[in-house]
Amino acid sequence: MTLDRAVQAFGGAMVLLSLALTRFVHPGFFWLTAFVGANLLQSAFTGFCPAAMVMKKLGIGRGDGASCDRR
Repeated sequence: MTLDRAVQAFGGAMVLLSLALTRFVHPGFFWLTAFVGANLLQSAFTGFCPAAMVMKKLGIGRGDGASCDRR
């Protein structure tokens, strides 16, 4: 799996998890959804992606257009 796809999969999983937590545990988990969305948005414009940095250290490979791996 490329780094780009891993970041996309992680972001999607976090959004779905946070929505489930909001529905079944506590409405305050809505803020986790907002945080993940804001992080994805800023990553699109700045290229800085903390999740990609962690995944890279874990050994997940880079794609040809590794948009989240500029730093």
